[in-house]
Amino acid sequence: MGKKMLGCVLFSMLLHSAFAQNDRWQQRINYKINLDMDVTTNRLGGNEKIEYFNNSPDTLYRIFFHTYWNAFQPNSLMDVRSRELGKTVLGTNRNNQPIYDWDGRVKDRIQHLSPAEIGYDTIQTIKVNGAVQQIVWHETIVEVKLGKAIPPHSKTAIDVTFNCQVPLQVRRSGRDNAEGVRYSMSQWYPKMVEYDYQGWNANPYIAREFYGVWGDYDVNITLDKSYLVAASGSLQNPNDVGFGYEGSGIKVKPAAGNTLTWKFVGQNIHDFVWAADPNYKLLKRQITNGPLLYVVYKKADSLEGIWKAFTDTMELAYPFMAKTFGPYPYKNYSFIQGGDGGMEYPMATLIKNAGIGTGLHEWMHSWYQGMLGTNESLYPWMDEGFTSYAEARISAWLRHDTSFAYNSDYRSYNYLVKSGREEPLSTHADHYATNMAYGAAVYGKGAVFLAQLGYIVSDSVLDKILLDYYGQWRFKHPNPNDFIRTAEKASGLELQWYKEYWINTTKTIDYAVGDINIVDGKTVITLKRIGLMPMPVDVAITYKDGSKELHYIPIDLLYGVKPAENAVNRFLHTDWKWVNPEYQLVVDHGIKEIKEIEIDASKRMADVNRTNNKLVVPD
Repeated sequence: MGKKMLGCVLFSMLLHSAFAQNDRWQQRINYKINLDMDVTTNRLGGNEKIEYFNNSPDTLYRIFFHTYWNAFQPNSLMDVRSRELGKTVLGTNRNNQPIYDWDGRVKDRIQHLSPAEIGYDTIQTIKVNGAVQQIVWHETIVEVKLGKAIPPHSKTAIDVTFNCQVPLQVRRSGRDNAEGVRYSMSQWYPKMVEYDYQGWNANPYIAREFYGVWGDYDVNITLDKSYLVAASGSLQNPNDVGFGYEGSGIKVKPAAGNTLTWKFVGQNIHDFVWAADPNYKLLKRQITNGPLLYVVYKKADSLEGIWKAFTDTMELAYPFMAKTFGPYPYKNYSFIQGGDGGMEYPMATLIKNAGIGTGLHEWMHSWYQGMLGTNESLYPWMDEGFTSYAEARISAWLRHDTSFAYNSDYRSYNYLVKSGREEPLSTHADHYATNMAYGAAVYGKGAVFLAQLGYIVSDSVLDKILLDYYGQWRFKHPNPNDFIRTAEKASGLELQWYKEYWINTTKTIDYAVGDINIVDGKTVITLKRIGLMPMPVDVAITYKDGSKELHYIPIDLLYGVKPAENAVNRFLHTDWKWVNPEYQLVVDHGIKEIKEIEIDASKRMADVNRTNNKLVVPD
């Protein structure tokens, strides 16, 4: 068969195997969207023809849509929330000036938008199976009161007509950002709210992340012919639009009128982003055994080399990414300059500049939320934390750096603990008391969750967990328990305790080396659990003759032991019962032979006070 047909078959097999891996139902949706953009008024009009598959066992008496751009109006929920958080004083700077808890990208900017600068997303009509429905507005959420309920295990036709005004760029989406990108079009269309085993997830747009229904997108974008468009999905008419998308040797015919229509298709994705600018430039790079990369950026002679080097680095990183986290399954991926920093979408990201760390982070979101589509409002740490872990690991690999890769994440977590503002990672993303606590917890403590899991089960087993998680849950909506069950099956260890302590509490880890005594000619080292979170403990002992031993003390909650991780002699001891504040570690050597004793020499355990982890035995 031809290469194109073979690719389709392989993709279908991949999707089928993914959906066959567990029996939890999830909804399905197909969008066909046509839109017309007026670049003089910054307004667009469009229509959506939706196929909605209610795969749940429930009868639906109402449905919901997101209309995100209504957040960009004075006194919106986003505006008020940002201004209220900005009143919180986190401390003072070196000049003794107060540090306020602003999101620096938003601050009070929405309050000052003029009518021509605000955003809006207005639904004109919604029809369900041809019948016009009653709608109720809740700012960024539209409630549709169904005239006729949607039964379980059924397909429904929904037609939506809408018009929008693109807001001045404030947060993620908008027009005319700081880099001069004309349009960063994220959260631009009425998007169906996800209904899952927990019910409707009708989260207003306050500040944070997103959650969507898996499906296929067929999007036609018509706008001024001078604009290059980059988007989610794969471009279907490259030889008609040109701009570097066309095939080698193809001569593109000039557009007959003043506009071009760009046709994009994305399969098995849960959102769609696009961006457009008349001064965009396109780089293409086909990765061997990987996707076709598009890198789209504002033309500037001084930046040409920087963007090329960025593309080189992404190409270099991909084989390691695929080996460690699983292959990228889609045909192409686009890095698009736009937005306000870095923001992930299926098959594409908006990035402010050619920062390598940002590029790696955003592309890894194709795994941790693009394919492993967690509910980011409820479990943002599974999205940002896992991606931060991956970013740090890939960056270290690129630098050939064999030192501990996650120091910055551990520092962020320790800062959060010392601040006194930590909240459990189970906190809803929009309901953290401070922006600072959200960022340090979701990114930092979330990344530590994985790095520390390597300490608990061994790094080699963690690698297996990551690939098993990818294999079992891609194109699904996994929750924390789904990940922990995957980890338990891969490791043979019980790990619910780890999830409960690390995610649902703010209890901390603090172990210490205590007294040393001689009992029956053997050295007895007292180890102390000072913090309220129990852990298995590695104790490294270095002797004066230069030899080393690793003494491993499992926690009883594990119901097992991790495999030995290195060539150092490892001695396995009886379990430390989690209720006991102390443990007596007995070693055969005498005190005079011992040079130093250290708890967790690998630094993977997030001990909040490492000053008591090490004891140097005096001569």
